[in-house]
Amino acid sequence: ENLAALGEAAILSGGGIVVTIEAIGRLTGSGESFTPAWYVFVVIGIAILVDISRISVSIASATRYGSAALRSNAFHFAGDLAGSVAVLVGVVLVRAGFEDGDAIAALLVAVIIFSAAGRLILENARVLMDRTPEEAQAQAEAAITALGPDIELRRLRVRESAGRYFADVVVAVPPGEAVIAGHASADQIERAIRAVLPGSDVVVHVEPRQRDLILRDRVLAAAMSEPLVREAHDIAIFEHDGHATVSLHLKLPDDLSLAEAHATAERIEDAVARDPEVSSVLTHLEPLERPIAAQTGDAIEHTEARASIEALIAARLGDPPRELELVQTSTGLVVFVTVGIGDRSLTDAHALASELEEEIRADRPYIAEVVVHTEP
Repeated sequence: ENLAALGEAAILSGGGIVVTIEAIGRLTGSGESFTPAWYVFVVIGIAILVDISRISVSIASATRYGSAALRSNAFHFAGDLAGSVAVLVGVVLVRAGFEDGDAIAALLVAVIIFSAAGRLILENARVLMDRTPEEAQAQAEAAITALGPDIELRRLRVRESAGRYFADVVVAVPPGEAVIAGHASADQIERAIRAVLPGSDVVVHVEPRQRDLILRDRVLAAAMSEPLVREAHDIAIFEHDGHATVSLHLKLPDDLSLAEAHATAERIEDAVARDPEVSSVLTHLEPLERPIAAQTGDAIEHTEARASIEALIAARLGDPPRELELVQTSTGLVVFVTVGIGDRSLTDAHALASELEEEIRADRPYIAEVVVHTEP
């Protein structure tokens, strides 16, 4: 479509040159004189009406389909309309006795033609050269920035073709974000750009952020950059004498040999130790747990355990647990309990949950695992 628009501009330019040559010939006296008949005004009037209808249809169609060729057609017809009006003025002047009126009107028509052709060339050559539309670029950048500081814009390339915008975006998100969270961020960016540039084709590439990260995030980024690491948790930072000792737990596939797991941990320790804030790094290796199958347990034992746990929580909190589930597994009895503790800080809630877990285990030593979920 943009090539077609350039072709139309070339045709317009050719017509403008012919009109200019004829008009100059008339002004220098080398051309024939012109005496307008009555039907000339009728023809011009009909031409003006036709041009108005063609402009309306072309603009409406260009808007509906986002077509560069139809938009250029509207400019072409607008030039025809302006030219027809100029011709009408020139013919009226000739009829009034001003003989050069026709030639001057022709020169005015030529100027209109060259202006329309120049605009077509400028707009469509810019698209064909993939020049960034500055206003669209600024709108897209503002929309991404408005999503918040967690999304760092690294690169934005916007181009226009066939009435649509195409955006290539590279952003950085916190390294601790899961894949699904990064995907959600990409969806947010796509929606934000389409809100300011409707119908855009947007491609978003998400990378982990490296700048302006706290030490915990830098440690997590180093750990998760290793392909064999499935999970990194319990990151502890001990500050002393202006430096920090870092410890973290790493979960790796359970079929790895100790040598492979150790080599992975050493690479992570070396990467973290290169941080100027870190003086030493300690890692704890764990196998990634496989799904545990539930088994049929002793009904009497479960009933007694349930009653004991409910009584313990009611005595400690004043209310029984909101939910309590006991699951028998090959490793022992697993307890899932939900308690309401009112409005407290997350730190206090975690401390209380840990205390309840210890008390339940102390009361029933055969329990393998206790998971306490706290709610306000």
